[in-house]
Amino acid sequence: MSRLPITKTPKVYVGGAFIRSESARVFPLKDAAGDFFANIPQCTRKDLRNAVEAAAKAGPGWAKRTAYNRGQILYRLGEMIEARAGEMAEAIRLGGATKAAAAREVEATVDRLIYYAGWTDKYEQVLGNVNPVAAPYFNFTVTEPMGIVGVIAPESAPLLGLVSLFAPAITSGNTVVALASTAQPYPAILLGEMLATSDLPGGVVNLLTGYHKEMIPTFATHTHLRAVVGVVNADERQTLALGAADSVKRTHLIKAETPPDWLAESEQNLEAIRRTLEFKTTWHPIGA
Repeated sequence: MSRLPITKTPKVYVGGAFIRSESARVFPLKDAAGDFFANIPQCTRKDLRNAVEAAAKAGPGWAKRTAYNRGQILYRLGEMIEARAGEMAEAIRLGGATKAAAAREVEATVDRLIYYAGWTDKYEQVLGNVNPVAAPYFNFTVTEPMGIVGVIAPESAPLLGLVSLFAPAITSGNTVVALASTAQPYPAILLGEMLATSDLPGGVVNLLTGYHKEMIPTFATHTHLRAVVGVVNADERQTLALGAADSVKRTHLIKAETPPDWLAESEQNLEAIRRTLEFKTTWHPIGA
């Protein structure tokens, strides 16, 4: 007996659950041939605020986990993506990528997660320090996660670019609210399914879809977002710079006009972890 295929209803992944936009709005996603593929949730500022609340609840528990355990969880996420590499490559091909290019992006994404998994129990020794002082006490500089980091994914390299931006932040115990590519949001939708079945606690990574021009002003001004990293155009950079100055948040904004080669090894480095860390200097009396 013939039957109709069951079409997937894409939802965004927020707080460990799959949700539609609170506004119930969607926008159509078409494949490379121009045919309709699915309706993608068009998230709003309210969805962003809800995602920040979910990230805030998950933050203390994630930051308190041992570095070794965070490394295990990131490694497991890499395993989840590799196990569904073919499906993820097909999601990337919706945007017009060749089969070979899509496969390379998935492979590089897995490698990037494994790279940062290896740093979880090492960055403190490299970035922290015992400071020499001419006084009867020890002086230490130690790192702490900033809190909630906003991530704005590039329009191209929708999977690798997104992961390259949020992986360093969660490596050090931050939580993330990420806005997926508007042009190619489906890889982020599929990534949310993998996050849900990985060991990553709900709320550590929250993925939103929608139009960047609607969401970025709230990313800029939301006071609970302690940093924003992403790939944005000139107008968006100005909006984020002004909003960040008012709400006192750190930014690392990459020009969309000259995007990096996300496949390059230079796009995975210790500096990316440093950007979302705070440094605290403490004194401890000798003999106490």
